[in-house]
Amino acid sequence: MKKKGFLIDMDGVVYKGNEPIPGAVAFINGLREKGFSFLFLTNNSQRTSRDVCYKLRKMGFHVNDEDIFTCAMATARYLASRKEQGTAYVIGEGGLLTELHNIGYSIVDDHPDYVIIGEGRTIMLESVDKAINMIMGGAKLIATNLDPNCPVGNGKYRAGCGAFVAMLEFATGKQAFSVGKPSPVMMRMARKILGLSTAETIMIGDTMGTDILGAGSMGFTTVLTLSGVTKEEDLDHYGYTPDFIIPSVKSLLDEALFTKVLSKQHEQFSYDGHTMVVH
Repeated sequence: MKKKGFLIDMDGVVYKGNEPIPGAVAFINGLREKGFSFLFLTNNSQRTSRDVCYKLRKMGFHVNDEDIFTCAMATARYLASRKEQGTAYVIGEGGLLTELHNIGYSIVDDHPDYVIIGEGRTIMLESVDKAINMIMGGAKLIATNLDPNCPVGNGKYRAGCGAFVAMLEFATGKQAFSVGKPSPVMMRMARKILGLSTAETIMIGDTMGTDILGAGSMGFTTVLTLSGVTKEEDLDHYGYTPDFIIPSVKSLLDEALFTKVLSKQHEQFSYDGHTMVVH
């Protein structure tokens, strides 16, 4: 069997809030012990990879900074490939600002090359107005992701990056370019970081519209966990299906199922036309 590697979403897949999902620590640490490569992918641009790694390590995951790939990192890499030493006006927080500084970008308050929108808990209308005028003046609009909302625990949500991007698009008549999941930009970067081919890449995620759509469009093997955003009753709303559907990553501790995922062999289980694997 060829080598395989994993791209893994975090919130709703390996933890909820500040608590690991049952079985997640054993699964991730088992991947490390068995020598499988993996990379955590997140559409949250607020925190740096070091911050995210610290949170995971506190929960017991054996991970390093290099195991984290955020949409802020993907956005910075994309911009560096388009224009070196560029300038940006940023609506976002530390994780995004850090990555832009790391690629040599300057953060400015007038005439930027790009207006970049990421997550933010204290976005002010004044900043939005400035961004509108910059975009109308020729700055290109870049979004770290287009998630309309973000879970904050206890069944509550806050406005996501996509909500603010939609407002800017409507106000300016300009369309944003998004780098985060499900964009093939982030998916392709992540695969290349692990040095995998398309056939060797497995995506584990809890969200049909980002994790599964993005990875499926790239031809990766897709595993949907029902421990996060997407529920069984939601599946009929989509015109595409994952390769595997499991209750949580704890299911992958079963060696037989894990082997089926590695070899993309489905155990047939009828569910309204969907191929499901549930243990």
